[in-house]
Amino acid sequence: MRILVVEDEPRLAEALAQLLRDGGYQADTAADGPTGLARARSGGYGLAVLDVMLPGLDGFGVCRALREEGNPLPILMLTARTGVADKVEGLDCGADDYMTKPFAPEELLARIRALTRRQGEAPAPAEPVFADLRLDTSSHALCRGEKSVQLSPKEYELLRLLMARPGAVCPKGEILETLWGGAEDNNLEAYISFLRKKLFYLGSRASIATLRKVGYRLEDPGAGNGPSNGQS
Repeated sequence: MRILVVEDEPRLAEALAQLLRDGGYQADTAADGPTGLARARSGGYGLAVLDVMLPGLDGFGVCRALREEGNPLPILMLTARTGVADKVEGLDCGADDYMTKPFAPEELLARIRALTRRQGEAPAPAEPVFADLRLDTSSHALCRGEKSVQLSPKEYELLRLLMARPGAVCPKGEILETLWGGAEDNNLEAYISFLRKKLFYLGSRASIATLRKVGYRLEDPGAGNGPSNGQS
């Protein structure tokens, strides 16, 4: 299982990630609320360990945003706040569990195992689909019927982000922060071009629209979701 750690203190974030890796998990880190929210939205995580005091957007805001979008990602909140009111707010905004710092590493791992069991060790989510496309999450291949094309790791993550919001705009800044950790505008445009070529190769009816100065979205003309103004 891959776990997302959203913690703004670098040493603690790395210590948590290493603890999880030692416990047999894969772990990624994010250092602020907006980045953590973007990565949680991207899919691919079985659980998030979320600090409350975060720059940009606090942990309550991140948790609330995910739940309002219907995202069921299990969330374990961590905080130095010990007040009952803070715990209540964390649970009321949608967290599955709440721990205060400092904590025993063994207890953190035990609570993660409990959350996993509470999810019933559910099978992996269905593979993302859009229009006539299917994204194979095990092989990182993009498929249309019997035809498929292999995606590079970055192409896969980019397309997965877009497919997580079918027909909706994925902001450019969010993509850059999630996939490159900052401003790599030329890289993003290049990878959008690579994906468009692969859609053409597959003969898919889906397309990637550019909304200038805003972001990108997947469009399916067959579903009445055709080109929009600003596409290039």
